[in-house]
Amino acid sequence: MSRLAVIGGSGFAAMPGLQVLDHQQPDTPYGPASAPVTRGLLGGAELFFLPRHGTGHSMPPHRIHYRANLWALKACGAERVVGLAAVGGIGGAFGPRVLAVPDQIIDYTYGRAHSFSDGDQGEVLHIDFTRPYCEDLRQALLRAARDSDLAVEDGGTYGATQGPRLETAAEIMRLERDGCDLVGMTGMPEAALARELGLCYACFAFVVNWAAGKASGEIRMEEIETNVAACSARIERILTALTGAD
Repeated sequence: MSRLAVIGGSGFAAMPGLQVLDHQQPDTPYGPASAPVTRGLLGGAELFFLPRHGTGHSMPPHRIHYRANLWALKACGAERVVGLAAVGGIGGAFGPRVLAVPDQIIDYTYGRAHSFSDGDQGEVLHIDFTRPYCEDLRQALLRAARDSDLAVEDGGTYGATQGPRLETAAEIMRLERDGCDLVGMTGMPEAALARELGLCYACFAFVVNWAAGKASGEIRMEEIETNVAACSARIERILTALTGAD
């Protein structure tokens, strides 16, 4: 049985259904992780949980300790990692409250520590990133959704933007021309760092708003918060089914 970790995104600073066993804070060469790693039981199976933005959602996307987070999870013994991601919907199938397991990503971020292979740790590493997500874990998430009788979109391209501001309508038009279906701020470098560490990583996205220019009016935080709450129970059901499938 491979040990599973979940990285919680916006709206997931904690997992209500997780029976907490302990908290761990392993040392990393990159400083502390966003928060201590919680080890607990979900559906009777062991799971590690780490809130990406910190316990109080205090870290903006461009200042998250991505390298420390992935290093800490591997040090705790995690082998598979599900990255939860609150995203905006671009494509027609990806409206608010839709759950999705994307299969591709385009990186528009800058100025982040994008690699463990930074010239200070020995040999430079060139990973293959043709398929950025672990297909075994993607398929396991999709099976868990089917077992839970819940609809999840299979595939889609995630556009990772810098944040913390939301995008302009023109920027979303550009992402759409590039082939993006979803837009978020934390998908990279998280996925690439997981690949460098040999972790099986997949993104589990939940759409909390139409992206800029895809609906009338401005994007309101109240709408986002309402949609996060509407998605949370389904996400936890699928993750519980995922742990029970091992």
